[in-house]
Amino acid sequence: MFKTVITLFRGSVAAANEELEDRSALLILDQQMRDAAAAVERSKRTLALAIAQDQQEGRRLDTTNARIADLETRATAALEGGREDLAREAAQQIANLEADRDAAMTARTLFASEIGRLKRQVSGAEARIIDLDRGRRLARASEAVRAMRRGGIEATRPYESTLPEAERTLKRLRERQIEAQAADEALIELDTASGPLATAEKLAEQGFGPRLKSTADDVLARLNAKRAPTN
Repeated sequence: MFKTVITLFRGSVAAANEELEDRSALLILDQQMRDAAAAVERSKRTLALAIAQDQQEGRRLDTTNARIADLETRATAALEGGREDLAREAAQQIANLEADRDAAMTARTLFASEIGRLKRQVSGAEARIIDLDRGRRLARASEAVRAMRRGGIEATRPYESTLPEAERTLKRLRERQIEAQAADEALIELDTASGPLATAEKLAEQGFGPRLKSTADDVLARLNAKRAPTN
């Protein structure tokens, strides 16, 4: 008899928990969708920022290329006028600008990859939210019918198949946000001075392998080569 009472008690608790979950299902779904929409908006802001930074790098690259071309013309004229001192000064500036140009080109490559990934992420998330909204409307309609039939046998609740989908969608969205943050941190680490690029530069400075950045002597040699008469 005692076991029967315990079993009945446990069954009553389980039934009460299920009833509470059923009553709260739409509220849970609404909040999950708000969370998902907020995550998508954050991704959109990140995408807009990446596009703006890429455009800024593009303008910087155009300006740098124009300055290089202008200084090369002036340095060539200085060499022809016998002013190698001025040409060397210009050559040093050109070498610095070429380093800036290479950095801007690398940055634009990284931005292009990140922008493409963010666009795919935002597009996919928006599509899932649209699907969830359809399921939510269906769930609300089903809940209204259930309320009218509360005194009799309830029909199958179609939103029961929608809720797990909503939970899985939100989980995927959150995981992608974490992956995006990890990608940002990885990019920052790649830019530090302790990476393989810094080691390669040290080796190049000691004469082991070709230089990674042009110097004033490199620029002067190139400019003198331009002046050499063609046979």
